[in-house]
Amino acid sequence: MTKKTKMKNLIKQLNRCKMLYLMILPAIVAVFIFHYIPLYGVQIAFKDYRSSLGIVGSEWVGLKHFKNFINYPYFGKIMINTLRINLLSLTTFPLPIIFSLMLNELRNEKFKKVCQMITYAPHFVSTVVVCSMVILFTNRNGLINIIIRALGGEVVDYMAVPEAFAPIYVISGLWSSLGWGTIIYMAALSGVSPELIDAARIDGAGRMQVVWHVQIPHIVPTVVTMFILQIGSLVGVGFEKVFALQNNLNMEASSVISTYTYQVGLIQHQFSYSSAIGLFNNFINVILILLANQISKKVAKVSLW
Repeated sequence: MTKKTKMKNLIKQLNRCKMLYLMILPAIVAVFIFHYIPLYGVQIAFKDYRSSLGIVGSEWVGLKHFKNFINYPYFGKIMINTLRINLLSLTTFPLPIIFSLMLNELRNEKFKKVCQMITYAPHFVSTVVVCSMVILFTNRNGLINIIIRALGGEVVDYMAVPEAFAPIYVISGLWSSLGWGTIIYMAALSGVSPELIDAARIDGAGRMQVVWHVQIPHIVPTVVTMFILQIGSLVGVGFEKVFALQNNLNMEASSVISTYTYQVGLIQHQFSYSSAIGLFNNFINVILILLANQISKKVAKVSLW
């Protein structure tokens, strides 16, 4: 096939689906503007950026800022805190899957919709509001301590206990995201063939056997894809929630990469240094997602690419 013929076929395909391409055009433009154009500024991670000199005119220093971050006295502590929170969050990964399987088994559609509405609602609550609720519930006069006091236990200000920070972060995050996280799994379960389920039941399969041998194998590709994506953010903790829950008493456990980047970047105006930290973080995430994808490809025969 000649280049001219290939071009004609391409134009024909574009023309046939032109309305669909027009629909996705705003999303493509937005991604290009906010995700690709800013890549030009990544080079300041390798420079001593001065606003008076601009990005191009600033002095090139190579890996200086990366070395400074790795040699930072609290580098190990920051990495451990980040990994602790993310690994603890990773243990909750199966819960949306289990919950979606439970919802899928409900026969009462009205009750099923009520359960979905109740569990979806926390996702739409602002992070600041969620953190305010957490602080109110866990302080010395909060709901949790009222219950503990009523049961004869000792009152504890949990937000002042460094060891409690990661569990509080993860549990509150689970409350916010459990219902919303089931959406993609519910969509995958809706694609299970009813004929396949009926055939399994005719063969004598019980309810749990249908779930285990029919529904779970069907959603495995979706589960693996979501797990790979979560592994890819293993050293990335969202800034807003950690910052809102952080205080001087739990700083030992709540200092993570994102909050340190905020401190040196926006407060101390070390733009090159903070860019280097962000680039280092993203580089680790890319390595992790590549490794997870390769392992998944070999073990589960499912991968992102």
